[in-house]
Amino acid sequence: MAFDVARIRGLFPALGDGWIHFDGPAGMLVPEQVASAVSTAMRAPVSGPGGAFPASQRAESIVTAARRAVADLVGTDPAGVVLGPSAAVLLRRLAVAMSERWQLGDEVVVSRLDEQENLVPWQHVAKRVGAIVRWGEIDIENCELPAWQYESLISAHTKAVAITAASGSVGTRPDVPTVVEFAKRVGALVVVDATYAAPFVPLDLPELGADVIVVSAQAWGGPAVGALAFRDPELIERLPSASLDPDVRGPARLELGPHAYPLLAGLIASIDYLAELDDAASGSRRERLVTSLGSAKSYHAGLLAQLNTELRALPQVMVIGDAMRRIPALAFAVAGKKAPEIADYLASQGLCAFADDGTSGVFAALGVGEVGGAVRIGLAHYSNVFEVNQLVRVLEELP
Repeated sequence: MAFDVARIRGLFPALGDGWIHFDGPAGMLVPEQVASAVSTAMRAPVSGPGGAFPASQRAESIVTAARRAVADLVGTDPAGVVLGPSAAVLLRRLAVAMSERWQLGDEVVVSRLDEQENLVPWQHVAKRVGAIVRWGEIDIENCELPAWQYESLISAHTKAVAITAASGSVGTRPDVPTVVEFAKRVGALVVVDATYAAPFVPLDLPELGADVIVVSAQAWGGPAVGALAFRDPELIERLPSASLDPDVRGPARLELGPHAYPLLAGLIASIDYLAELDDAASGSRRERLVTSLGSAKSYHAGLLAQLNTELRALPQVMVIGDAMRRIPALAFAVAGKKAPEIADYLASQGLCAFADDGTSGVFAALGVGEVGGAVRIGLAHYSNVFEVNQLVRVLEELP
């Protein structure tokens, strides 16, 4: 493996701001090649699709290439890739389409580990049709989402199961394949939010077994674009269309309005960037993605282990959760301090991190609000040992 973090840091002009960025859960910084791809596409003549002239054909080729890039990222068929402005918008659109045939008393299973993007859409449609929302609960000791509970949560009335591939708050990676197996027994569809997993873990939708996976390019330094990928493209044809064109077929059935072509060009460039994280990776883009993200996973596992160990050694710091399988994200609280105070102090020392008051979402389920909230830390591809050491040193010197 050849994950050269120094080389990778050189791809990010924004690192020249002098700050240490642990704000990865809000989206990584943008590599130069992504910014250049967007800028170049904005300067080129690009029209709407369907014309016989070059500007129109360029638009069609960008959309086709974007579908293929996402398909390579998650290991599926480009014919099953739906593109849109964000993961949140696409999940909302998907939930509305899937719930069209639900009835009073049907059920949808969500989890306390998920972010709002994969919770609110299902809660809204359940309320609209009179469906029941059932919850997968977090183990508050280690922040795991036990898969065994889904055997009883999922019933003959379950229509959909929405679950995260990884938590951007506490880093936990649930056992999704086991949950999928329980869902398959009753024919329920499984929707996986891979927003936070995609930058760090090789994804394989057929192996995962889920029906739909959603990703957001901003998570790995891409533009504001999201994508749904269907394991079976035929499922799209069975869902009600959201398109303005009543005759449209394929993934465009869940796409509304014209695409932002320059952003799709940036999406393609951002997935190419992921494929180049390991400069020894070779083969097709799919093969290079698997190798590069495998290298990223190994690199970040070591860096996170160091950070986790050193934070736990600080007497005033309480690291929240300790899941066995995780991405490089964690949260911590400081005894006697509120999270916004800690985030402000870190900012005064040149470190970027977010505070959460713990009154909603994952942290509310964990009772974090009772200890003043939590500070969220997310490593990125460009994070290094020096930055981890700086964070630990600054917290050691906390007044």
